[in-house]
Amino acid sequence: MSQEAVPAPRQPADPRPASAVSHGVGIAGLAGVIAWIVVARTYGMDGPYAALVNLLACGLPMVLWSLLVDKVHRRASTGIDWSLRRPWRETIDISLIKLVGIWATWAGIALIYATGRFYWVGNFSFAMWCFITAAPVLFVLSIPYVLWIDRRLVEPRDGAWALGAWITNTSRAEPEAIYAHLRAWGVKAFFLAFMLAIVPPGFGDFIRTPTFGILRDPVALANWLITFMFVIDVAFATVGYILTMRPLDAHIRSANPYAAGWAAALICYPPFILMDAGGPLDYHPGTAEWSQWLWGHPVLLSMVGALLVLLTGIYAWATVAFGLRFSNLTHRGILTHGPYAWSRHPAYLTKNLFWWLSTVPILSTGSLVDAARATLILAAVSGVYYWRARTEERHLCADPVYREYSAWMSRHAPVPRFFRWVGGR
Repeated sequence: MSQEAVPAPRQPADPRPASAVSHGVGIAGLAGVIAWIVVARTYGMDGPYAALVNLLACGLPMVLWSLLVDKVHRRASTGIDWSLRRPWRETIDISLIKLVGIWATWAGIALIYATGRFYWVGNFSFAMWCFITAAPVLFVLSIPYVLWIDRRLVEPRDGAWALGAWITNTSRAEPEAIYAHLRAWGVKAFFLAFMLAIVPPGFGDFIRTPTFGILRDPVALANWLITFMFVIDVAFATVGYILTMRPLDAHIRSANPYAAGWAAALICYPPFILMDAGGPLDYHPGTAEWSQWLWGHPVLLSMVGALLVLLTGIYAWATVAFGLRFSNLTHRGILTHGPYAWSRHPAYLTKNLFWWLSTVPILSTGSLVDAARATLILAAVSGVYYWRARTEERHLCADPVYREYSAWMSRHAPVPRFFRWVGGR
């Protein structure tokens, strides 16, 4: 009796490049965040410790998924060969020099924190408390960790080793390796302090907000859901800055080497932020929020509120898609899934659309001059984010995987094709 051959499933003629992160790791972290939020709201746990537990609830499921399901520790990109078992005597000198480099880096960061008064007031004081509490533990744990991993690294002489070799004058170190090491830790030190500072306020606001009757108020409902999206975004981003580890394949491959990239990013964050109240790119004076313009029109309030929630949801999704790897100014693997299959910069795009829709700067509570000024300033803010996107692309284009992804996006992704159509190309 003959049996017809089953045809193999057809493969796309031009498949999207594989993503360095799976869908599962982000979903695992999101499930952990939602589960903890349910517990926190049930028992009224809205304090800073509960906010820190939210980071654990986000990070631990992602670590487990990455190791047990995705098995990221076995990837060649980690730089680890688990079959290696070098004798201690072969790597002990490298490890000791590397520890000098790591501890010197931490000491330099601590000096910057201690010198800057900015870091000891307001929400940043909580971040400093976290660092002070964690410092002794990290100092002790760094010793067995470095001794252990250097025996398995294909090339244990990394940037930390190069800095240690330069400090101890025990070996010739490549200056570029030291610069790359300092850039990577500069990114982590700057942004982790900021992320930890904003973790408790957003989490506490969301947990404390009463929901009785909220479905009858489209503005209150939209604002509550938007806060929820930002709680998710901040949790994933903070975990990303914390877990820059090779065994998780979440280490920093490179930090942006271009001054323009750093300038474009840093002016969007305190203490350098230009968009803050009273700053040169503050577009709010003379404007009003969407809820004021549409007051008394419940249908329009519901529609615009839903759209703002959708934009914020895509913005948070863009962070969730990173899994353990979120970070500004760094290359930690190329993402091609989720919203990054639609746009190269979905977070920047949705953030700016949110600002334009929620403010409508062309309308003004004052004069036409105020309206024109607000519109031009917000256009400049959007220009800053376009600048950030271009500097990030310049950095990532050093990786052929990103060049392949970028070329695929130009051919297939809806957002690049839309802008190409708008431009008549």
